[in-house]
This record gives sequence, C-alpha cells and structure tokens, in this order.
Amino acid sequence: MSAPGIVHVIGAGLAGLAAAVRLAEAGRRVAVYDQAPQAGGRCRSFHDATLGRSIDNGNHMVLSGNRTLLDYARRTGGADALEELRPAAFPFLDLHDGTTWTLRPGGLWLFDPARRVPGSRPLDYLASLLCLTAGRHHSVADRLSPSGALFERLWRPLAVSALNGPVERVSARLFGAVLRETLLRGEAACRPVLAPRGLSAAFVDPALARLRSAGAVLHLGARVDGLTYEGDRLTGFAAGGSAVALGADDGVILATPAWVAERLVPGLTVPPPGPAIVNLHFRLDMPVRLPGGLPFVGLVGGTAEWLFARDDLLSVTISDADALADLPAEVIAGRLWAEIAPHLNPVPRLEGQIPPFRVVKERRATPDQSPESVARRPKTRTHWNNLTLAGDWTETGLPATLEAAVRSGSRAAEATLSNGNNPIRRSGLFPAFTSFRHRPIWTDGGAVLARRGPEGQSKKRG
Repeated sequence: MSAPGIVHVIGAGLAGLAAAVRLAEAGRRVAVYDQAPQAGGRCRSFHDATLGRSIDNGNHMVLSGNRTLLDYARRTGGADALEELRPAAFPFLDLHDGTTWTLRPGGLWLFDPARRVPGSRPLDYLASLLCLTAGRHHSVADRLSPSGALFERLWRPLAVSALNGPVERVSARLFGAVLRETLLRGEAACRPVLAPRGLSAAFVDPALARLRSAGAVLHLGARVDGLTYEGDRLTGFAAGGSAVALGADDGVILATPAWVAERLVPGLTVPPPGPAIVNLHFRLDMPVRLPGGLPFVGLVGGTAEWLFARDDLLSVTISDADALADLPAEVIAGRLWAEIAPHLNPVPRLEGQIPPFRVVKERRATPDQSPESVARRPKTRTHWNNLTLAGDWTETGLPATLEAAVRSGSRAAEATLSNGNNPIRRSGLFPAFTSFRHRPIWTDGGAVLARRGPEGQSKKRG
C-alpha cells in the first residue's frame, strides 16, 4: 500500500513534469513513471553517435508569449539555458526566387514596408482577425483566403508549423489562439526564445533535479498498465510489473500520449494521431550564416518550414510530413540539402556530397488538429475523483505545443490540489509565482540576446 497523500504522475513528458513540479512546490509527495528510460517525451536532447553531437529530437519555436512554459523554466532553474532574441524578428527566405525579408512586429510595424512581407499592405494583416472569430468547424483555409497576399508567404507556413497539418484541415480557432497570444499581443510577446544547449538543458534536466531535491520518486523505464477502478475512484495500477495500490488520499495524473491514455481509461475519447514531423540534422565543418543573420530562418516554397543553426549543426523541420517520412533517410537528406545549401554563407564546398546527417521521424508527433479532432479533446477532470488528465491533446484551447503541454500539466496539478483532502490547498499556502524578468546582455546585428535567469538575474553569455 502506497503512503497516503502520494500523487502518481504517469508520463514524464513535459506535461507530466510540469504537473509533478507544481505538486512538489505545493508540498505533495510525488511519484513519476514513464516507460521510456529517459524523461522528456518529444521534448528532449540526446547524443547522436553519427554526428558526434547532442541534438534535439525535434525543433520547437518558443516565443516570449509562451508564458506558462517560460514560467515553468524559471521555477525549475532551466531559464539559465534560454536566450531571448530582442527585439522580435523573423527572417524568411523564399526558395522559389531567393527573396529574403524579415518580419519585425511591434509598434507601428504594419506601416513600415521594410518590416512587412514584401508586397503586402497593412490591411492584409487584419484578415488574421477572422481566425479569432472562427466557428468550431472552420479550417484555416476557410477563414484566410488562399488568394491573399500573405497566404503563401506567412499564413500557410505559420499554420502548418504551428498545427502540423494542411491549412485546408487544421482548426482556424487554434490558429487564432496562436495569433492572440503572440503576434496580436505586440513585440514583447513575439520574441524568439532559443535553447542553445538543447531542450533537455532548459526544460527536462532542471525539472528532474528539482523533483529529486523535493523527494519525488522517479520510475523511468517502468511501463504502467492495468489500471483498476472501483466506483468513483481509481484504486491501483501496475508499474514495471509491480502492483501499486492507491490509498484514500492518493491521486493519479495521467500524462501519457493520447493513444496510451485511451487504452488505459475506459470510455475515454481522444483525438486521433496527426501527421508525422520530420527533423533533419546536418553537421558541417564550420558554422555558417543563415539568410537574415539570425540563428533561424523561415522557409517558403520548399519542403521544410524552418531552418535552425547552432554552432556547426544545421537542423530543418518539416511538418505535415507523412509522405516524406515514408522515404529513406538518404533521399530525405539529399532533397533537403539541395534546397538549403545554396543559401548558406559560406556555401559548403562538398563536391556533390551530403554532410553527415541524422533524420528523426516522429510518426505520431501531435494529435490531429482538425476541427473534428479538436472536438474530441477531453477536459482535465474525469469521472473518477482521483484521476485527472494532462497532455497537449487535452482541452487547452491551444495547438499541441510545448506551451499547451505545460499548461495542461499545471491545470491537472491544480485540479488535484483542489480536492478537499489536500491540507495545503485548504490552508492557502500556495507559493506566489512572480513575473519573469530579464535584461539584455549583448547585441548582434541590431538584435539583443538576453540569457534568462532566476529572479530576474540575467547572466552573461560565455
């Protein structure tokens, strides 16, 4: 029999980690389980022997408007591994004709042609407001006209990468939520936030250290199965082949992928898996400069949506990539290298060769995010009073992103803490969350990179 008051968090991805950290902060005893030998789920770093480098299993564009995610990083100590680009800037490259431009939101940017998409007018951007008033059944293409000046050079690449699906299918309401929390909130909510040491250094390792220091028990490599239910309570489960019985004050947060949760919870309705995402990493002989001069660039008119540079590593991300994922890795690498290599500075001289590469295929990278599938998202609470759900596939009002995952974990923890048997909730002893503060440190081409630190302490990049 487990000790009273333990909350068992099943799943050590970002949603599970966020829930566990919030519970530990509130004084609850926590046990975390994951069938993988490492935490992080789809947000982690690993050493790749072929490249001889640490790479992320997926590239994620984090913005300063992702408040819940960045607050989680601050509270766990991961903020030191993040750098914010100031002021907000998004370089783009049109692979059809080589045109480059940099979107610079903020202030009166719509009235400055140098800060907009070439050929666009201020009124063109107001079309995005149609996504804010979209109905439940509207797709992005239903609300944003394909004939508009911004469709191919802005709305389509943003929507495909944010919602991992074609604009004819993905939810306009979810895309509107992205715009509402970032672009429409001004420059301060649009600043790219980089993780130069990798995703694990910012969002996984600090959380694990914080949990261990709080006395949480971590069970990695422990598959959870056989959940048992009696009346309105979950009474036990099997973890790594051992039975875990729940005490009267114990709770469970299920933070697994949707298809796992569907198997474990009777009658649970979840969205089906969405398209694959393919990430491709190249190791070069030397660092290169990307069009626009920043560590990333948006790509239009090609296979990938984003290209990232970190030291001698180049990484590209391709969303809605089912067809590409079916191809051999060598074919994928050859196609992408041919598209991006001519635009690097200096252009690598490999005499027709492809540099060392690693292709990472995520077949079920996100849930499907069509309006029909979004309607299948479950809420945090379940029919059982000691079982709550977390994950980017639950109802958060956001696309399946890192922000959504952390937000769902925080909500699941709050729902657990709100149960009447929680003494800390009754006494009102919740720690106050302060705002996230930072100071600029150094500039590069007019942009400022600030290293985020705890309690507003910026640290020099070194």
